[in-house]
Amino acid sequence: MGACPTLTTERLVLRPLAESDLDAYAAIFMSVEVRAALHLPESFSREDAWKSMAGWLGQWELRGTGQWAVADRETGTLLGRAGLHQPERADWPGIEVGWAFHPSSWGRGYATEAGAGAVDYAFDVVGADELFSIILPENRRSQAVAERLGFSLIEERVMSHFPESPHGIWRLRREEWSRGSKDVQSVR
Repeated sequence: MGACPTLTTERLVLRPLAESDLDAYAAIFMSVEVRAALHLPESFSREDAWKSMAGWLGQWELRGTGQWAVADRETGTLLGRAGLHQPERADWPGIEVGWAFHPSSWGRGYATEAGAGAVDYAFDVVGADELFSIILPENRRSQAVAERLGFSLIEERVMSHFPESPHGIWRLRREEWSRGSKDVQSVR
């Protein structure tokens, strides 16, 4: 399967998205809480979820970055997605580390654990010197994850893809990363 590797952490498997994930993936992004956190329209559909999954797989192929399906290591249940984002946007600051999980998975540390795996991968494999997380100011949960990962808020600004509200631009430099890749194993 393509360019997306499989990684494991203590409790999670970060793997390529698959057709069999579609229903669970759609349920994540059609939940009221996730739509609100990401400012997704109420009309977000199963078709939109499929396009999103295809887009992430395409980004892995084209750029060597993308989002992983994040599954429970013991049960295989899809919990969310997390990983690296490098869109073609002139005002995008660089490689982003991002995450989105089903609300039933919130508060269990999954976003931080998957985010740490993504940071390790970005520094160790992709060779990034700095990473970003682009977070809406009202998304306190994601801000807390970014802080736990060592990101610092460097500015707030309006992004071209979302002119309705400014986003917080959070940054983590390689020399600031203290966790290291000893917690993440590549399976490929």
